[in-house]
Amino acid sequence: MIGILASDLATLKEAAAALLSAFVLCHILALVYVWSHHGLSYSNTFVQSLVMGGIVTTTMMLAIGSNIVWGIGVVGALALVRFRTNVRDPRDIIFVFASLVAGVAAGTRAYGLALLGTGAFCLVAMYLARIPFGVKRSFDGLLRFTAPWDGEADRTVSESMRRHCRNFVLATVREVAQGEGSERVYHVRFRRDASREQFMQELSRVGGISGIALMLEDTRLEI
Repeated sequence: MIGILASDLATLKEAAAALLSAFVLCHILALVYVWSHHGLSYSNTFVQSLVMGGIVTTTMMLAIGSNIVWGIGVVGALALVRFRTNVRDPRDIIFVFASLVAGVAAGTRAYGLALLGTGAFCLVAMYLARIPFGVKRSFDGLLRFTAPWDGEADRTVSESMRRHCRNFVLATVREVAQGEGSERVYHVRFRRDASREQFMQELSRVGGISGIALMLEDTRLEI
């Protein structure tokens, strides 16, 4: 009886160590996600789920152990669950997977591998978040304004764009004011940051131009 209790106590210690390791590693993953996140779809519940997911996975691995029958039963039970939460950013899916893998590694008591893998993942995530790796930007933003059907205004705007823009393309033209004018939308890329301010000042002084709006784009953000 004493041997059984000692064995149970040792197992509880291993389980506690595995759960604590999973909590620490997944907490680090969640912090890295918060620090490196770019976008509009930030959710604190998602961050919390990264920590909780590792705990659940660790508990599952501890429960299964080396029992194949139990493992098949758990897989069958999980197959009945339908997860309908939409994850818009593929990067979020990778963080969820990393949290689950950390939980699996902690649950199998592979602490060295769990620490090494989580550390490598966090370093790579922070590195990629701080450099413009994979960013391909053809234009800085969208320029929208209303102008009369007047060739003089078009020539003035085109000359100003050539001075201050490295590249610009007319995207759409829409008739407004019962045919007296048109709304123009341009894709623009400025030569430098100072060019943006100078261009907007020049455009505001063009006669007949109204409703000027410049919507800057950031390729790290999703709408």
